[in-house]
Amino acid sequence: MNNFKELKVWQQSVDLVTDVYNLTRIFPSEEIYGITSQIRRSAISIPSNIAEGAGRIKTGDFNHFLNIARGSSNELETQLIIAERLGFLNEKKSSETLNKIDSIQRMITGLQKSLFSHDS
Repeated sequence: MNNFKELKVWQQSVDLVTDVYNLTRIFPSEEIYGITSQIRRSAISIPSNIAEGAGRIKTGDFNHFLNIARGSSNELETQLIIAERLGFLNEKKSSETLNKIDSIQRMITGLQKSLFSHDS
């Protein structure tokens, strides 16, 4: 696989992590080991798994890590919805971030399709 840093999906995922850290700075301090930690770990998992998978030789291995990244994005999406319902996030910030997650999920799917179209 090519350098993972050249992948647009990895770049946007790293940007998402920065956004998530900025969003969660305003969460209640008693949530630092609760939802704040969960949200941050889910966000970090997305680009980390893309990078790890890109370093694998086999296409199937890369696909496996892309599936994990997608799962982490679903986790993050769920946690942000919960944070909004708890009043930790306003609807505008939540919606902007959820849209970024949706875009990343679509890019992951596109990358997976691309991987397997090259194998044929």
